Amino acid sequence: MTLYTSMPLEIVLEGFSEEMEPLQEVWAMGVKMLVTPVAPGMGKIVRLLECSLDDYLNPRLNPGMIINYDYV
Repeated sequence: MTLYTSMPLEIVLEGFSEEMEPLQEVWAMGVKMLVTPVAPGMGKIVRLLECSLDDYLNPRLNPGMIINYDYV
């Protein structure tokens, strides 16, 4: 892979070797999503997995938003 950029290599590769936060698949608001748990029953949205196209326009489902979900 070739990456052409005017940014310094240190900035491009920043955080590359760090471990990722643990992710969890949950259902909330009728949508299956990947979240990073922040508290019991709460998580920060990382990515939507199973949803309708209209859900991508819902501001409550933007990546980075904190949502409540039920444990399974």
